[in-house]
Order: sequence, then C-alpha cells, then structure tokens
Amino acid sequence: MDRLDAMRVLLAVVDAGSLSAGSRKLNAPLPSVSRKVADLERHLGANLIIRTSRNLQLTDAGRDYVEAARKIVADLEEAERRASGEYQTPRGTLTITMPVEFGSRYVLPIALDFMDKHPEVSLNILSLDRSVNLVNEQVDVAIRLGELADSSLYAVKAGEFRLLTVASPAYLKRHGVPEHPSDLPKHDGIMFNNRSFFWGFDVDGKLIEALPVTRLEVNTAANCVAAALGGVGISRVFDYQVPEELSTGALVPILQGYGGEAKPIHIVYSRQGLLALKVRAFIDWALPRLRTTCSGYGSAA
Repeated sequence: MDRLDAMRVLLAVVDAGSLSAGSRKLNAPLPSVSRKVADLERHLGANLIIRTSRNLQLTDAGRDYVEAARKIVADLEEAERRASGEYQTPRGTLTITMPVEFGSRYVLPIALDFMDKHPEVSLNILSLDRSVNLVNEQVDVAIRLGELADSSLYAVKAGEFRLLTVASPAYLKRHGVPEHPSDLPKHDGIMFNNRSFFWGFDVDGKLIEALPVTRLEVNTAANCVAAALGGVGISRVFDYQVPEELSTGALVPILQGYGGEAKPIHIVYSRQGLLALKVRAFIDWALPRLRTTCSGYGSAA
C-alpha cells in the first residue's frame, strides 16, 4: 500500500464530504477510492470514518489522523516546490479566480501584463460570479467584491466600489431630478429581471425601498448602461461599470445623500507553509495597480 497516496485519497474524501464526491474530485473509480481508504484503516487497525448513505463523519481517531496527514502532505508539497526552485523565481501555473465583469475589465489586463513580465509563469483564469473554496479547488488567488466571510484565508484590501443610482442628463432634463427616494415612483426605471439590486435608501437612519416604474427589464449590466445612456430611465449600477460615463457626465449620479456606502475589493489567498513566489509576486504586482484603478473610478462617484 502506498501510504502517501492513501493519505491524499483520504483527505480528498474528507474535504469532498463523501466517498463518491471524493472519487469525482480525484477522477478515480469509486471502488478504488473506497478500497484505499479501507486499506489505510486496516493498516492502522482503526476506523477513520463512519460511512452513511448521504455523507461521512470522522471518528476521533480519524480527526487526529487527518490533521497529521494534512501536515505531512503539505510539508512534502512544500519540499517539492523548494526543490523545483519555485521559491527562487516565479514559475509554474498561477490559478486566479475573479468576478466575470470586474475581472475582464480590470483584473485580466493586469494579469496579462504580469504574465508578460514573468515568462516562466502560466495563468489559469477562472471568471466566476461565485466564491470558490481556494483550497478544495486549488486556486492560488481570488479577487473578491464585497464583505468577506470569516475564514482562515489571508486578504489584502485593493480598493472600494459603490452602488449608484444614475440617469442620463437628457432623461433628467425631461423628467426632473428626484430629490428624495419618495420621488422615484414618479419616474421610469431600468430594472434587472432577477432583482439583483435592492433599491434601498437610508432615510433618517432607516433603510427603505423605493422603486421607479419599470419601463425596461434587462439581464446584463451592459444593456442596463446602454439603456440609461439612451435616456430610458433611472438605473442602479456599480461605479466600476461606468467610470467613463461618470467622468464625462454621460450618466449623472443622483440621490447620493441616501446611502451608497463603499464596499471593499480584496485580493484573497490561502497560505499553507511558505507562500509560493509566484503568488507573492502577483499580489505585489496587482495590488498597487488595482488600488490606482479603483481609486480612479471611485472618485468619480
């Protein structure tokens, strides 16, 4: 029995939550995965997991063994990285996850410049509008928008963004400028058909919802911005989606005295042992560039 391989199989099963999910994660046959776990238990003379029809639970011995196995595997992988020179020069594949729109607009150009600067680094870009588990999905760096959930991950703030209520000067000239959220029901609105934005406003310390009359429903930010530029009505967008339109005055922010607090942008990464140089180099490269970019459109809001 290859005990190191069996440890890795056990960790995959535990992290995935079941033998079948572990086999899918490892892309290995379920009988093979089950046999390796059973062989490991037989070698140790102890039950490590309690199997049920839906999931599995660790025994007391299993919890102790899994903790020790994680350290053994992590130490070995760190030794292999050291031996391959990963800590002497940035090299290898760097996996980065980022929100789809924000990432393509702001992060991808920075990442491509980084790759050009470091010819021994290859990029694996995952554009996803969901948070991934960096450890389970083997992601090196994540760009995340909004408040972070408590976790064991490391994070560094790279900027801020805001949700704005905007309209074109032409629309405001025709219909007037709403001075209070209670004026919105008298106005036309451009809405997302999944109601992804809550039209909430802080009025005298209370959060209230005020909606314009829906004249158009869209499912993409690009269509929302285009319709607002065309004078269709009032819309809600993030400031990073319309930096040029705000700076040129093609779109005008309104009702700014009723909320619109800034939300953070973070670079997030996991750290197990010594941080790989490719990860540190990317963070050092991306952080000042993102801060410059984000502060640019943030000031326009």
